[in-house]
Amino acid sequence: MDTPAACGVLLARVKLAQGDAAGALAALAEAEQFVQQHKFGHWEGEITAVRNQIHLHQGNQTEATQSPMSDPLSERELDVLRLLKTELTGPEIARELMVSLNTLRTHTKNIYSKLGVNSRRTAVRRAEKLNLL
Repeated sequence: MDTPAACGVLLARVKLAQGDAAGALAALAEAEQFVQQHKFGHWEGEITAVRNQIHLHQGNQTEATQSPMSDPLSERELDVLRLLKTELTGPEIARELMVSLNTLRTHTKNIYSKLGVNSRRTAVRRAEKLNLL
């Protein structure tokens, strides 16, 4: 059961929202230790995303943009990301890629998680800073 990882990441997000970057890093470190001990690798992308958000909050943009993504974007996610930069709507992007709208939404959710963002515009800006686009 990976509940301690979920709780640690959530606590880190709450502490960051409260302005407590040090507390957020501490909570995230505990979650990361649990993930590594129990081999819950599927949490690594989320942990990296939250760590990047903390660095950005601290004004350490260099650390955030240079931090390697532990779970890099797949080729298909990069295809989606390139189209997210356009004015196409979600259904139009899905048709362009010949996938269902639900598949597009899954790719988009994964992109947001890996980049540590929660919107299309922010994902594009973040990807540009990381030279992914």
